[in-house]
Amino acid sequence: MTTPEQQPQRPAQYGPSRPVDLPPGYPAEYEADVVLRDGATAHLRPITPDDADLLVAFYARVSEQSKYYRFFAPYPELSDRDVARFTQVDYSDRLALIVTVGDAMIGVGRYERTGRRTAEVAFLIEDAHQGRGLGQLLLEHLAQAAREHGIARFVAEVLPDNRKMITVFTEAGYKVAREFEDGVIVVEFDIAPTDTSFGVMQAREQRSEALSIARLLTPASVAVIGASRREGTIGNALLRNMRDSGFPGRLYAVNAETTEDEIEGVPAYRTIREVSEKVDLAVVAVRAEMAVDVVLDCAAKGVRGLVVVSSGFAEIGDEGRKRQRQLVGLARSYGMRVIGPNALGVINTAPGVSLNATLSPVMPSRGRVAFFCQSGALGVSILADMTGRGLGLSSFVSAGNRADVSGNDLMQYWYSDEATEVVLLYLESLGNPRKFSRVARRLAGRKPVIALKSGRATQGVPLGHTVRRSSLPPATVDSLFRQSGLIGVDTNGELFDVAQLMAHQPLPKGRRVAIVSNSDALTLLALDTVASTGLDVAGEPRTLSAEATAADFGAALSEVFADDRVHSVVVIFTPPVQSNGAEVAQVLAAAAAGSDKPVVSTFLASRSVPEQLRVPDEYGGAARGSIPSYSSPQYAVGALAKVTQYAEWRRRADSSIPDLPDIDTSGAEAFVTEFLQRYPSGAELGDEDRQRLLSFYGISVLPAFPVLSADEAVARAADLGFEVILKATADQWRMRPDLADIWRHIHDEDDMRKAWAEMTSTFGVASDPGRAQFVVQKMAPPGVPVVISAQEDVSFGPVVSFGLSGVATDLLGDRAYRMPPLTTADAAEMVREVRAAPLLYGYRGSDPVDIAAIENLLHRVARLTLELEEVVRLDLRSVLVSADSATVLDTSIRIAPNEKPRQDTPARRLT
Repeated sequence: MTTPEQQPQRPAQYGPSRPVDLPPGYPAEYEADVVLRDGATAHLRPITPDDADLLVAFYARVSEQSKYYRFFAPYPELSDRDVARFTQVDYSDRLALIVTVGDAMIGVGRYERTGRRTAEVAFLIEDAHQGRGLGQLLLEHLAQAAREHGIARFVAEVLPDNRKMITVFTEAGYKVAREFEDGVIVVEFDIAPTDTSFGVMQAREQRSEALSIARLLTPASVAVIGASRREGTIGNALLRNMRDSGFPGRLYAVNAETTEDEIEGVPAYRTIREVSEKVDLAVVAVRAEMAVDVVLDCAAKGVRGLVVVSSGFAEIGDEGRKRQRQLVGLARSYGMRVIGPNALGVINTAPGVSLNATLSPVMPSRGRVAFFCQSGALGVSILADMTGRGLGLSSFVSAGNRADVSGNDLMQYWYSDEATEVVLLYLESLGNPRKFSRVARRLAGRKPVIALKSGRATQGVPLGHTVRRSSLPPATVDSLFRQSGLIGVDTNGELFDVAQLMAHQPLPKGRRVAIVSNSDALTLLALDTVASTGLDVAGEPRTLSAEATAADFGAALSEVFADDRVHSVVVIFTPPVQSNGAEVAQVLAAAAAGSDKPVVSTFLASRSVPEQLRVPDEYGGAARGSIPSYSSPQYAVGALAKVTQYAEWRRRADSSIPDLPDIDTSGAEAFVTEFLQRYPSGAELGDEDRQRLLSFYGISVLPAFPVLSADEAVARAADLGFEVILKATADQWRMRPDLADIWRHIHDEDDMRKAWAEMTSTFGVASDPGRAQFVVQKMAPPGVPVVISAQEDVSFGPVVSFGLSGVATDLLGDRAYRMPPLTTADAAEMVREVRAAPLLYGYRGSDPVDIAAIENLLHRVARLTLELEEVVRLDLRSVLVSADSATVLDTSIRIAPNEKPRQDTPARRLT
């Protein structure tokens, strides 16, 4: 880490170590901010000739033993020739990547091609930074770059006692072969990503990113930079809230203009550098134009992270965006992560931490719910609402502009945080949807995640959020949530409704709900909501009279809790004149105690966990087993329905990505490369090219033959043995309900000529039939037409959709969406969740179709679009699914260079 003696200077660039003059061919896309094993950040980039002095200084700090391990002989200094050779690379056959912290190089890794498909790889890490995971990070990024240049296998020579480097290779998740030759271990392995290597990467990513957040949420000392004694200022509010929250660590006030020794009873300094003790976290509330100087001061002090409450960054326009990039790039380059800017702050209620580094005067009670919020303005009301609901908090982060720390990072932290059992997300944008989906799915498999995404209908992005704008419909976000196991909600109230239930009650084991009520009117409302949300009523509701006593409730509750058909219980109690609510609460609590069936209530119309139904925890809050109450049974049942859907997602059988026969990925990649050589800007594929590309993924298309006259149509039909169709494929006539674009059951020449005459007359193209783009095609078995599509989106990457064919489903947007890779459960859910799905399962006496054939096509399309990002659009525009097959009749494919690489790569990086 940077020490005060290193005195960081203001850089000319956003990252202080990047050379100003870049050599020809410099691959800027290989640059990445990375999180090390200990949670600190660093910058990784390709080496340049301008790094000669940086390399020499780095090599001088490396121990003699590490040099010996690298060169297998004493090698105290690098010659000028060595420096030139190591810093001058072609970025293809020879590539070197370096890792820097501040202005210092701390590690380097390189490969050199030794054959058409092989390369030798080597690393050198400064001794003071060994054990921080640099070797694994460099290997991941070198492997990704090597694959792009046609290299498939790495070879390395390692001395037997260099155990650290041997571990780097053996624990990477690749299948490693080792041989012992002439006193040296020769390590060889294929660098194609595997499930194992990707799993290793994800586990390392989770640990390092979780640690990077822990450094922000569990500081032993905090400095408020911009602290003020003037009431009504942000600096004063932050300092007071920190002081009053009971934070047990050391607290410092920093104000460049102070002449006092203390502010609000807290020791005061003019700069953070003057603080003699260690400072873990800096909470920054200074003018935006001063932020870079503050970052440099914090870097010199060795601060581990920043919470930037200051505004004046990307939310104000181009100048602010430039300032924001500089702030984050500089902080990351010195090992610090940033929450904000324009953030409300962070809260951690853990014993021994009690941190309230926010503008909210409300310090929530200790609890099991964690909250990530992108809106600072909404954060204050959210905290107040949680307190009103009696929901205790484990930790809270308001990320503001989310320039660095995002919801992805917090989910990584909460995955292993034992204090957190339920996670709430308020999202205004998704910076990296693919990673979001992957991380959320992993977390949701362990803990419930409830998410509210604003701007879904408009695809709006708040000022200050730098994200790629998606062109996909709003339904894509809903599908993404379902695929990842998230509980999507539409309002703040619904967010807390579900959280109340998740925090206090077990998950239901099924959909059957029992209702016990003393109000006919409220029972009807509950039944309506049960029906509309897809739940089932277990028997008749136990509707008691308005004069029902506590004993009456107890008898009814005993019945439903003892009934094995009941999975969840809804209790409605309104306050009749002659009844004692406390007695009813006692019998309800006693009946539910020890039960594994979740209970929701409308108890005296309260909107929290009533005192009478609360099981107190050690912090004075509501423990598990407490029974939440809602102001209306509609809200209670609505929350129960959401939780039931999540429980079903958790219970579903383990599914995996299926092995597909007849896949030729290398052949497909070669085809795409050759196609782009012919059409550098991209183009639509013709019939022959479409058939060829799809064949690499085992997708066959029933051939269709263009015809321009009745004679051609007759001749082609005769070649096919008749039993054909005549179809107009021009876009303006496809799927028109008022025009018959397909003439079926053509048995002979007379049928064809009649079909030709009728269709050209209907379309008004008798004098120019080429406008209709007629084709002749063999008849497929009768069935239900469906559409399978894939699109490469600049934000989400590849997205696959499914729906039934037809204008009605197009107008209604009746499509299911998923992001590849698809598991068997993903594909099955896509087919079943469209509203028109009953047509596939024998609706009104029709034959059920071959669902497995649809799912097989979904998997193949997903595999194709995942592996070939240059396939920017693929449509199986007409797939006819019969009882025992699925026949692809019509396709459309476009290939083009993908100008913006996908964001979730096999090599770890901060985005």
